[in-house]
Amino acid sequence: MSFSIRVNDQPFEEEPRPGQCLRTYLRDRGWFGVKKGCDAGDCGACTVQVDGRPVHSCIYPAVRAEGRAVTTVEGLAREGGELHPMQQRFLDAQGFQCGFCTAGFLMTTSALDEEQLTDLPRSLKGNLCRCTGYRAIEDAIRGVKHAEEPCAGQAVGRSLGAPAGPQVVTGTARYTFDVEVEGLLHMKLLRSPHPHARIRSIDTTAALRVPGVHAVLTHHDAPDKLYSSARHEHPTEDPDDTRVLDDVVRFAGQRVAAVVADTEGAAEEGCRRIVVDYEVLPFVLDPEEAMLPGAPVIHPKGPESRIFRAQDNVCGEVHGELGDVEQGFAEADVVYEETFRTQRVQHASLETHGCVVRFEPAPGEDGGPEQERIVVRSSTQVPFLTRRALCDLYDLPMEQVRVVAGRVGGGFGGKQEMLTEDIAVLAALKLHRPVKLEFTRAEQFYGATTRHPFKITVKLGARSDGTLTAIRFRVVANTGAYGNHGPAVMFHSVGESMGVYRAPNKKVNAYSVYTNGVPAGAFRGYGLGQVTFALESAMDELARRLGIDPLVLRERNVIGPGEHMEGPLGEEEDLHIASYGLDQCLRVVRDALADDTSAELAPEGWLVGQGFAMAAIACGPPGGHIADATVKLLEDGTYDIAVGTAEFGNGTTTVHKQITAGALGTTVDRIGIRQSDTDVVKHDTGAFGSAGTVVAGKAVMKAANALGEQLLTFAAEYTRTPRSLLRLTADSVECEGRPVSLKEIFAAARAEGVELKADGYFGGSPRSIAFNSQWFRIAVDPDTGEIRILRSVHGADAGKVMNPMQCRGQVEGGVAQALGATLFEQVLLDVDGQVTTAAFRRYRLPAFADVPRTEVHFSETSDAIGPLGAKSMSESPFNPVPPAFANALRDATGIRFTEAPFLRDKVWLALEEARTGRPVAGG
Repeated sequence: MSFSIRVNDQPFEEEPRPGQCLRTYLRDRGWFGVKKGCDAGDCGACTVQVDGRPVHSCIYPAVRAEGRAVTTVEGLAREGGELHPMQQRFLDAQGFQCGFCTAGFLMTTSALDEEQLTDLPRSLKGNLCRCTGYRAIEDAIRGVKHAEEPCAGQAVGRSLGAPAGPQVVTGTARYTFDVEVEGLLHMKLLRSPHPHARIRSIDTTAALRVPGVHAVLTHHDAPDKLYSSARHEHPTEDPDDTRVLDDVVRFAGQRVAAVVADTEGAAEEGCRRIVVDYEVLPFVLDPEEAMLPGAPVIHPKGPESRIFRAQDNVCGEVHGELGDVEQGFAEADVVYEETFRTQRVQHASLETHGCVVRFEPAPGEDGGPEQERIVVRSSTQVPFLTRRALCDLYDLPMEQVRVVAGRVGGGFGGKQEMLTEDIAVLAALKLHRPVKLEFTRAEQFYGATTRHPFKITVKLGARSDGTLTAIRFRVVANTGAYGNHGPAVMFHSVGESMGVYRAPNKKVNAYSVYTNGVPAGAFRGYGLGQVTFALESAMDELARRLGIDPLVLRERNVIGPGEHMEGPLGEEEDLHIASYGLDQCLRVVRDALADDTSAELAPEGWLVGQGFAMAAIACGPPGGHIADATVKLLEDGTYDIAVGTAEFGNGTTTVHKQITAGALGTTVDRIGIRQSDTDVVKHDTGAFGSAGTVVAGKAVMKAANALGEQLLTFAAEYTRTPRSLLRLTADSVECEGRPVSLKEIFAAARAEGVELKADGYFGGSPRSIAFNSQWFRIAVDPDTGEIRILRSVHGADAGKVMNPMQCRGQVEGGVAQALGATLFEQVLLDVDGQVTTAAFRRYRLPAFADVPRTEVHFSETSDAIGPLGAKSMSESPFNPVPPAFANALRDATGIRFTEAPFLRDKVWLALEEARTGRPVAGG
């Protein structure tokens, strides 16, 4: 009997492969709106409807759909292309950021009945979002509209929708793997089962005999070059300690070999048949132990690798003192000292790491014969830096490599790495065939990077009136097996965290330490969140010992407008408080306390407490962050922006169009944008370090302003009208009240050989400071350890808010992600260094039911450095959340919890021990 299935009213009769799931069956036929997020039915990104019922297609066998009607997000719209009401609601409310989860949410919510709509926590338990914090999703489902209509010349400061919104809600936005490539080969990686071992030999004979296998790559095939997977504008910021494939493995999960085959199944079978003879070596998982004499040396490399003390496993370190800290403590009336710990956290972007490498013809230099170049389509935040690294690694000229990022399905710093492109390019060069490497969800946990685990000992001294006399940090950051981002994260962690407070005496000793665990890397906040957790918890405890309101203690000691952030490592000369909204952020907390009635929502008998914390962060990384941009007039009278930065839900595309529309007096719908492609502009450091608005946005602003000047100058000459009487409008230049269309201006300029085009550049310096505050009221069940958030309030100083709807979403998403790290997220290793939480069902992400609606209040400031007064607001909302929650938990329970996450059983055990005065059995 023949197989038959209808997908979006189209018949298909091709039988599924044995064991094939419905997701891959649909994607094989071009329905790319069906996403791969988890491989296990945990995240809902692959949701489709089968006979009107939503199912997770990654665990639904394709054969079960025989004779049924399957609807994907592409088929949700009505006849004639009219959006389904739920698609329109998501567009009106902008119920998405990166949008990778949106198709799944749409396919679930569009099938809910009225009863199910009344219980969204239950109805949405099968769908995860890592970006939004869920408030915008709920508003979309409820039909709340947030997006404003475009208005000529009045774009900045308005809540305009994302340009790709229509494509996101219809499933036509193209992410990394949403492409068809003829002759594509698939790569799978064999990974080490040992945390530390030397490879004596690898036998690939049996693997090469698997039908469909084209190549097996080992360290014998890899270039003998050391590099870092981390990507920075200045490569010397990171130690060169990594090889594409190495004969020594340093963590369980490190890649050992790569198999390239016609299908993923054949590549996986090839991996299973590789025989590796390992010499197992001693290993160390604890960073304090790793620094002790006699510990296994993880990277016995020379100074050319820029490892600070390889023999002691110290990847990087900083030491500094301002004033005399011991004297400062001697002068204090109260001294508080405590050690705090933070855990490994996975970025958990729903689109996993991966790339597709292919070849394309390219024009020769100076009109010479056509050549061939490599094109890398990657889920990356740093296409230009990745191209540079690939060229260095394989001795290729820049013009021979093009790196493109489609729409990226989440990043959070995790995609500021080169984790797949290096080895996929190696295979493509060897076989001269297109190659795809896409991580599984499990590989994201043991083969990508995590947030750095930190151990922070903080000591504070203060006089009886609350004036700080001394601050001292000892910080140990676990960078894992490789030093990608290790020194930079460690250095940044002790910067703004301490610099936001005045104290005449400050001291830091900080270490980034190698261990044989999964490597850590860039993560939202870049080390500041870990140290801020410790410092703000300690400030709260110091206030209690002094008998001073914690809010008053902060107000007496924070830096003020025009001051420099002074620390024991010296001032960063290009870092300025170019606008000051910290006082307004603290006022948000005071106002929340004044009008709060949320304690009445606590169940009877529960413990109730409140707490807050604050944080500061630099708007951009130190040492320069480069952005080039071009804006030009097109033949049809519209504009084109070319900018290098990537879009992964950070909203830079929207802001760049708003800036350009404001400068040119037009509407955002008359502006196209090309981005995240090394072909479009000279250079862009990348979308990290909160630089999308303040760095790339400033480059776009400069280009748009320059083009506006060009247009008015040319139009004045063309129409013989005094320049002062000309004005740019949406589609014309108004000359003494007479409109001359931009089409006519373009034609006249072309006739004279003039291209109306302008470039903009910004080098990322000087930099300003953004501020945030967070306040919680929580309730704790003393009988079970359950915690409920009764109220969440956030103050954000983003300077001139370019897009309030979008910026609020960034804040809410940061709060939600931070709550996950505060309450339950942790990547766990066993005693042998193996990751034991390599799936969403074992690594709990915040779901709809876990995240409160956070009240977001923006300070009214305008920055002297940022474009049109804007500051960054993508990383900073995360940082004050864990300490604010810890302080509320301390207020409710009387117990200072010093180690995140605050798991329910941990809370219950601490309460029982406090009640009984003795350790609980099994605790």
